[in-house]
Amino acid sequence: MPTRDLESWMWAEACAMIDRADRLHRQFFRPSEMKSRPPSWEPPVDIYETRCEFKIMIALPGVNPEQVKVLLEKDHLIVNGKRHLPVSAETDIRRLEIPYGRFERIIDLPAGHFEIGNREFLNGCLLISLQKI
Repeated sequence: MPTRDLESWMWAEACAMIDRADRLHRQFFRPSEMKSRPPSWEPPVDIYETRCEFKIMIALPGVNPEQVKVLLEKDHLIVNGKRHLPVSAETDIRRLEIPYGRFERIIDLPAGHFEIGNREFLNGCLLISLQKI
């Protein structure tokens, strides 16, 4: 296969993949489904462990801290809430890449006993200290 044909084929395949990813993204984050009861997205999480605690950082930019619930159930930490659309119904939405609506993240914890310590919002992230008991 000549080099030029290979480059054209690779470029066409890359464009097709991007188009498929864009369609899937629009399918899962449609504004009409944001009013639904089940969570529609999961925020990303970083977890750090020290000798005495776990530090859990959850990316929640644009989420009002009053809209977030944190529960400790057996061997899971559950964080849920809602991010509201910042626009009114009359606004024409040109692009939605940030997910809106209800979210929930269930974080599996290792065996042991834990207690929720400090909980604070820093730079759009919820930082939770989970004390080892």
